[in-house]
Amino acid sequence: MTLPPVAAPLPMTRPNPFDPPEELAELRRNHPISRMAYPDGHTGWLVTTHALARTVLADPRFSARSELTHRPIFENELQAQEPKPAPPGMFITMDPPDHTRYRRLLTGQFTVRRMRQLTERIERVTNDHLDAMEQHGPPLDLVDAFARPIPALVICELLGVPYADRDRFQADTKTMGDAQSTKEQALAAVADLGAYLGELVAAKHREPTDDLLSGLVGSGELTNEELTNIAFMLLGAGLDTTSHMLALGTFALLAHPDQLTILRGDPDILELAIEELLRYLSIVMATVRTATEDVELDGHLIRAGESVTISTAAANRDREQFDNPETLDLRRSTRGHVAFGHGIHQCLGQQLARAEMQVAYPALLRRFPTLRLAVQPEEVPIKHNVLIYGLHQLPVAW
Repeated sequence: MTLPPVAAPLPMTRPNPFDPPEELAELRRNHPISRMAYPDGHTGWLVTTHALARTVLADPRFSARSELTHRPIFENELQAQEPKPAPPGMFITMDPPDHTRYRRLLTGQFTVRRMRQLTERIERVTNDHLDAMEQHGPPLDLVDAFARPIPALVICELLGVPYADRDRFQADTKTMGDAQSTKEQALAAVADLGAYLGELVAAKHREPTDDLLSGLVGSGELTNEELTNIAFMLLGAGLDTTSHMLALGTFALLAHPDQLTILRGDPDILELAIEELLRYLSIVMATVRTATEDVELDGHLIRAGESVTISTAAANRDREQFDNPETLDLRRSTRGHVAFGHGIHQCLGQQLARAEMQVAYPALLRRFPTLRLAVQPEEVPIKHNVLIYGLHQLPVAW
């Protein structure tokens, strides 16, 4: 076994908008597990192959607990603060049994009937925004006009946000994700949204409706603090990821006209195409687990307390799992991709995200058959140095 290279930070510089950093491919070939320097001074590990990614994500000796985790990059000042245990309800960064209890309650709310209702709502929301785009006329920013508001309104539907409150909800979520927002504006939006979600939980106690949040309230198993935090977590997990997939996926299709032609000509491959876009783009670039005991991994000793960053982007480009992984091929099988993670923490809302893409992509392409970029590809503003990868804007015309 060759020794891993000297610890280096997580590679972040991309050769183009669609490919992961080139250093990840080199590490995957030569050092599938390597030492990594974390910005808080911790020295941990980085894994880059598909097999090792799934191994770590499925191993209960690797913890997702937030107070144990060393972040691979700091995106803002708040992330540089001392890590703390997850607040009640924020089960994404918890381990069993707490994670198991919360996830069981949430899973029970994602019923077939509710998913069918949400799909119908996605269709209406999508068509409303396509109508608005048509009325506005080209050019416009697809992120602002289409990719961001659709997931935001779907989350409103999921949580049962009344129509009268949706402007406030959307204004806060837009401010939180807008590159033009100052730190103060973003924090104020977070605080306002948190206060609103607390008010919404109280309203569901008084007058429950047919939505996920009311269902959780009716279970009688959660405190108001837990309910508010779960609502905020669902918003955080489901908004940016799906928004970035809608925008970046459209960008990828427009930048690969041969694949766009294939999709337009054969709508039956839509499900395959979405899975390939998920694999190829890997919106969530990496995730982190921390060893709770000494673990041997691929011939290396991971000591208790050391964090391991799993490069989702590298794992989804592994030649051992996918043929010609650097190529966007909408007809391929992507069985086993880790865009939604793996193991007990695999994304709970993945079927809802798929439903949004299955409606939004074809509806957009049908409505605007001559859709094109309004700027050169290199002029599209990219979100750099973030773990949830995406676009600031996508200027389009037709």
